[in-house]
Amino acid sequence: METNYSQNYIMKKFLNKYIFVFSTLLLVFFIIENSFATNPNNYVSNLSSKGSFPLASNGNVASILISDNDFTGVIRVAGHLQNDLQNVTDVLPNIYNRISQPEDYMVIIGTVGNSSIIDQLVKEGKIDASQLEGKWEKFTTQIIENPLEGVKKALVIAGSDKRGTIYGIYDLSSQIGVSPWYFWADVPVIKQSELHVLPGVHTLGEPKVKYRGFFINDEAPALTGWVYEKYGDFNAQFYDKVFELILRMKGNYLWPAMWPPRKFNVDDPQNAILANEYGIVMGTSHHEPLTRAHAEWDKSLGKWDYATNAKGLQEFWRGGMERMGNKETLVTVGMRGDGDEALSEETATELLETIVKDQRKIIAEVTGKPAEETPQIWALYKEVQDYYDKGMRVPDDVTLLLCDDNWGNIRKLPSLDAKPRKGGYGIYYHFDYVGGPRNYKWINTNQIERTWEQMHLAYEHGADKVWIVNVGDIKPMEFSLQFFLDYAWNPENWNADNLQDYYSLWANDVFGGNQTAAIADIMKKYTKYNARRKHELIDASTYSLTNYNEATNIVEDYNSLAKKALAINDQLPAIYKDAYYQLVLFPVLASANINELYVSAAKNNLYAKQGRTSTNFYADKVNQLFDKDTELTNYYHKDMANGKWNHMMSQTHIGYTYWQQPNENNIPETIKIDASDDAEMGVSIEGSKEWWSGNNEDATFPIFDSFNDQKYLVEIFNRGKKSFNYRIESTNNWIEISEPEGIVENNKKIQVSINWEKAPENTQTSSIKVFGAGQEIPVSIKMNNFKKGSIKGFVENNGYIAIEAKNFSKKYEPKHFKWKVVQNLGKTGDAVISLPIKKGRIDLNKKSPKLSYNVNFLNEGIVKVHMYFSPTINYSTREGMYFGLSFDKESPIKINYDSDPTIFNYNGKVPSNWHSNVADNIKIITTEFKINEAGNHVLNYYRIDEGLVLQKIIIETEKSQLKETYLGPPESLKID
Repeated sequence: METNYSQNYIMKKFLNKYIFVFSTLLLVFFIIENSFATNPNNYVSNLSSKGSFPLASNGNVASILISDNDFTGVIRVAGHLQNDLQNVTDVLPNIYNRISQPEDYMVIIGTVGNSSIIDQLVKEGKIDASQLEGKWEKFTTQIIENPLEGVKKALVIAGSDKRGTIYGIYDLSSQIGVSPWYFWADVPVIKQSELHVLPGVHTLGEPKVKYRGFFINDEAPALTGWVYEKYGDFNAQFYDKVFELILRMKGNYLWPAMWPPRKFNVDDPQNAILANEYGIVMGTSHHEPLTRAHAEWDKSLGKWDYATNAKGLQEFWRGGMERMGNKETLVTVGMRGDGDEALSEETATELLETIVKDQRKIIAEVTGKPAEETPQIWALYKEVQDYYDKGMRVPDDVTLLLCDDNWGNIRKLPSLDAKPRKGGYGIYYHFDYVGGPRNYKWINTNQIERTWEQMHLAYEHGADKVWIVNVGDIKPMEFSLQFFLDYAWNPENWNADNLQDYYSLWANDVFGGNQTAAIADIMKKYTKYNARRKHELIDASTYSLTNYNEATNIVEDYNSLAKKALAINDQLPAIYKDAYYQLVLFPVLASANINELYVSAAKNNLYAKQGRTSTNFYADKVNQLFDKDTELTNYYHKDMANGKWNHMMSQTHIGYTYWQQPNENNIPETIKIDASDDAEMGVSIEGSKEWWSGNNEDATFPIFDSFNDQKYLVEIFNRGKKSFNYRIESTNNWIEISEPEGIVENNKKIQVSINWEKAPENTQTSSIKVFGAGQEIPVSIKMNNFKKGSIKGFVENNGYIAIEAKNFSKKYEPKHFKWKVVQNLGKTGDAVISLPIKKGRIDLNKKSPKLSYNVNFLNEGIVKVHMYFSPTINYSTREGMYFGLSFDKESPIKINYDSDPTIFNYNGKVPSNWHSNVADNIKIITTEFKINEAGNHVLNYYRIDEGLVLQKIIIETEKSQLKETYLGPPESLKID
C-alpha cells in the first residue's frame, strides 16, 4: 500500500534511542534521523534492517542509473544527487544511462512516459503506474528486487512528470542530510558512511497548491552588489543557484529580479533556457504583461499608453510571446502604468478590458492554439482590484491573482460559495516591500504565525492555484520562505495546534540536533519582537520611557534574547557557526542593537530636557550602538563564510524620515549638555513625563490598591557634576521604600510600595518626601485598601483592565465550531481565532460561539472596551466584518470591525486608518458600555464573521489613568 507520509508531517520524532560517546557520531545520527523540514517522515537510517536498501555501506555507494531519453533537467538534477552523495560519504557514485556490467545495488531514476528504463519497469509490473500517471508533480521512491538484468536490488525514484522526478531526487538528498540551504545559508553537510533506505513506497503525494514560488524584488543594493561581485550579472550562473533552491524546497515558480532595470530574457538568453530545463515555471510581475520585463520597454517604441500607442505595445508584447516559445510560463495579462504606477487616474475599465482582449488575441496568434490553452494570470494588485470590484471580468481560464496590502494582510478573497473558475485563484504575498508607510527590506520581520493565519484563510476560501511571495533579496527571508513553501505544498499539514512544532523541526534540521529547543525559542521570540513594528518604522518616540516601563522592557527582552543567542553560538560545533550567524545570531543581535539605539536616543533627548548628567552618557551610547550596527554588518560581509556574502546586508535601515530609504544610515539626533559644577537633584516618577526639581507642583503616583499591589518607581537623578546623598521619608509606616537613603552619582531608582497589613482600610492619601542636594521634593500617594470580598476575574487597576485574548474564563463552542489559540501570534501574547473558516458569517445570538472573560470593576459608570485585532482587511464581497460583544446576560450587540471609510492611495482601496493599522500592526475597535454597579462582571465576545484575529482587550473606565504606550499596559491581575 502506498504510504503518503505528507499526511504524517507532524509525527516526525527526534532520535533519542542512540547515544554515542563521540560527538561526531552523535552529529551523524541527528542528521540522518532528522532530515530537513520539507520532509515529513524519515526513510533513511544509519542502520541496516530487514529489506532495507544499502545506499551507502562499507565504503561503497550505489551507482545511479538514468535513461538518456529522460528530461535534461532530470539528468542534471541526478548529477546533483551524485554530488550530494559524494559530499555526504566522500565517495563519488557512478552515474550511467545504461547497464554496462552487473551491479548488486543501483539507484534508478526516471519519469513515467519519458524514461525507457522506468517505462520498462511499468510494463513488467514492477512499478504501479496508476500511482503516478496523470498526477501533478508526484514521485514514488521504493525498493525493487531484481528490477533489471544484472541488478540485484534497486532504489527506484519515479516521477509522474519532470518536476515530480526532480522532487523525488531532492527528497532523497534531503533525507541523507543535504539542506535546501546548503549553498544559500551554508548549512553544513555532515559526513556519513552508512545510509540505508527503509522499505515501503515513500511519497509526498501531489501538492495542494499548483504553482508555488517567490519574487526577487527590490534587490538593490544588497543582492545586486553580491551578484555583481560573484557572477558579474544576473546571469544563468546566478539563476542556476536560484532554480536549485526553489526545487529543493518543492517550489516551481519564479518572478525574476527586476529592479533596478533587469531583463531576465535579455541579460542572459541562457536564463530562460535553463529555467525551462529545470522545470521552473516562469512568470513576470503584476505590471509586466506577456513575459516582457518592463525594463525592455524603450521610449523609442513610443509612449507606454495603450490609448495612444496600442500598435507599439502590441508589437512589444508579441515579441515577448514569440520569444517564450513552448517554455512553461504563467503569462501575465492586463496592464499598469509606466514604472509600476496606476494605469490612469480614473478606473478605466473599458480600456483595460480591451487590453486583455487584445493580449489574448496575440497569445492565440503566436502560439497557434486557443488562448485558454496558455496559462495566464491577472494580478489584482493595488488599484487594479478596483477594476474587478467595479465589475471588470476576464475569461474563466485566467487565474485571478489576489494580493495582500504589501504588509501581509490579504485584500480580497473569493466568497466561500464562489462558483468554481477554470483558472482558479492565487495569492501574491509580501515578506519585503518598497512603499508606504515605510520600506521594509533589511532583515526578517515576518511571523510564520501570521503567514499561516492569512494563507490558511486564503486556502479555505479556495485560493489554491498560485502562491507567490515577494522575498526581496532572498537571503534575509530564509526561515519565512521555507515555511511559506512547506505550507504551500500541503496547507492541511499545519494548523493552530501544531504550528509551534515548525520551529523545532526547522532548528533540529538545520543545526543537526544541536541546541534544538533553545534555537527554536530564539526564532519564535525574535520574529515576534520584530513583527511588533518594522525596524524602518522605529524611532526615538516609538516606545514609552515613562509608562509601564515599556522602553526598558523592550530593550531588556531583546538583550536577554541576544545573550541567549550568543551563549548558543559558543556551544555550537564550529561547522554550524556560519549558518547560525546568518540565520539566527545576526538578526537577533542587529535587532536588539537597533532597538537599544533608538531607546538610548529617546533617553538622551528626554534627559537633556531634564538637565541630567547622564544625558551625555546616552549621547555616547547612541554613537557606540550606531558603530556596532556597522560592526555586525561588516562581520556578515567580510568574516562570515570567508566573505561569501559580501553586500548582502547593505540595505540602509537607520534614520528613515518618510517612506523611502535614506541614502545611508543616519544616526539619530542627540544632545550634549554642560552640567552644573555642583550637585543638583531632580526627581521623576513612574507614569509621568514630568520631572521635579523643587519649583513645580507636587508629584503624584498612580493609585495603589490592595488587589493589584502595585509597586512604583521614583527616580532620583543628578543635574550636576558632584554626587550627593539622598534620603526618603514617608509620612506613614505602611509606606515601604526599597532604599530610603544612599548616594546618587547619576541616577538612582527606588521602589515604593504599600504594606497592606499595616495600611488602614478604604481610601487614604499620604506622601513621601525626597531630600537631597539641599532640596525637598514631596510625592503624593493615594491608596485604596479594599475590604476582601468575592473577587473573580481580571481586576481593575487605575481605571483599566488589560486582558490577553487567550486568557478567557470560559468558551462556548456550538457543534462544528472551535475557538483556537494561535500561540505566539500577537504583539504581547497569543491570539484567538474562530474556526472553521468555511462556516463564514453566522447569525448573532446568545448561542453563537462565545468567549467569556471574568472582570471586576472597582467603580461603576461608562467603560470603553478596546478590542485589539490583527490588522485584517475586509477581504469579502460582503458588507462589513462583524463580531458581537455583551456584558453579563445582556443581549450581544453587533459591532462592525470594518466601519472605517475607505480611501484610495498607492495601495488601492484601503481603510482610512490603514497607515496606522499596518505601522502599529494592530487595529483597535472601541465600544462603550454602561456598568451599573461595581464588582464582578463577564465580558462576552461572539463570532459573527470568520477571519478576525483577537490579540488583546483593554477596558477603560471613566476614572482611567491609562497611559500612552505602543504595546498597551501589561495584563491585569487575575483572581480565579
